[in-house]
Amino acid sequence: MLGLWMFAAAVGLLLVGYPVAFSLGGTAVLFTLLGSDMLPTLTGIDLPWEPAFRMARLNILPQRIFGTIMDNYILVAVPFFVFMGVMLEKSGLAEELLETMGILFGRLRGGLAISVVVVGALLAASTGVVGASVVTMGVLALPVMLKYNYEKGLATGVVASSGTLGQIIPPSIVLVILGDQIGVSVGALCVGAFIPGFILAGLFIIWVALFSFLRPASAPALPPEARTMAGLQLLLRVLKNLLPPLFLIFLVLGSIFFGVATPTEAGAMGAVGAMLLAILNRRMNLENLKSTMDQTVKLTSMVFIILTGATAFSMVFTALHGDRVVQGFLLNLPGGQTGFIFFTMLVIFLLGFFIDFIEITFIVVPLLTPIALSYFGQDMMVWFGVLIGMNLQASFLTPPFGFALFYLKGVSPPSIKTTDIYRGIIPFIIIQLIAVLIIALFPKIVTYLPSLARN
Repeated sequence: MLGLWMFAAAVGLLLVGYPVAFSLGGTAVLFTLLGSDMLPTLTGIDLPWEPAFRMARLNILPQRIFGTIMDNYILVAVPFFVFMGVMLEKSGLAEELLETMGILFGRLRGGLAISVVVVGALLAASTGVVGASVVTMGVLALPVMLKYNYEKGLATGVVASSGTLGQIIPPSIVLVILGDQIGVSVGALCVGAFIPGFILAGLFIIWVALFSFLRPASAPALPPEARTMAGLQLLLRVLKNLLPPLFLIFLVLGSIFFGVATPTEAGAMGAVGAMLLAILNRRMNLENLKSTMDQTVKLTSMVFIILTGATAFSMVFTALHGDRVVQGFLLNLPGGQTGFIFFTMLVIFLLGFFIDFIEITFIVVPLLTPIALSYFGQDMMVWFGVLIGMNLQASFLTPPFGFALFYLKGVSPPSIKTTDIYRGIIPFIIIQLIAVLIIALFPKIVTYLPSLARN
């Protein structure tokens, strides 16, 4: 029972807002005292239960942490992708894309919202950083949509949901961490997530078009005086602003797909490419470079300190046989494979209301991986990883602790209430659940491109 109490203690600390890394690491220390022979050895006080493991087993913990973090080539991709995303934010790429796409789609009802989804997908395939995308589009697109009388719920919902596309459309930090935790190639995971990510963006566009058709007054087309370009001039501007992100997408994802580079090497090329775009846009200066490096260090440090705590937690939890209890429960669910997928997706979705994707990845995914392997085999683990990644994306949108909602509220005009954001995000959460269902029913959507890459 100590393993179950350990899991409950960690989740309880997370729910009350205690820092994630210290919730996991602190719980590991506490249950090491309770579950090993350390306390009786040091104090002479006998515990009312037999020690589950000996103190000597903990000698391997520093080696485990070193091997997980310092000796892990895959995780080097994390700071590269973070740097690439933050540098692109500084380059002004998003501003120009939004302005151009707004003019291009502005003549359609709901055109501004569609342009936000398109830009969100392009930024996702170029950056993979949710905070930068949501804040940038919230600052630039939200006031324009409100100016042209867009319904507040639609405007806020489309900005928040489009900004989170970077968690499923590669390159994505989530996919890098998932690949490491599941034990599959990050390159295969990125290639496999490409089609599902753009299917999700397509579903967002379909919803916006349907909403605009049913309620035209809530998503009007831009008036003629706001559409300042047309014809060849508009085409040249679209090409000028589309080519840079497409170049970066090809540089990063193309090199992975064609086997030219590993995800880590592709991330390094992407970081260099982002700096080149900043130079071409005349946004590269010492201040921007220092700011980008500072944010990269902060975000990377956050990921790695959480991973350190999660590694300690996982080792002690396993020593207390908590993993056996979880595996026994999941393997005996009714419905076999279908029951397992349904239950795990439901648990991950519900946890997303309260804790972040990083905690879910480090705590829950290692427990699910052995069961998934026994059910589906190694060949289907890429599909399983993308399925989890699509589900985890919803954790950015689900109240009360969805980070995308916090980012958006922080940059929204005073007229936008929190209830407007919560109401507007509901259809997009439902769409994400539909996308999870589509991937679960049609695994070929995920496995097709990785099979081509292998051949």
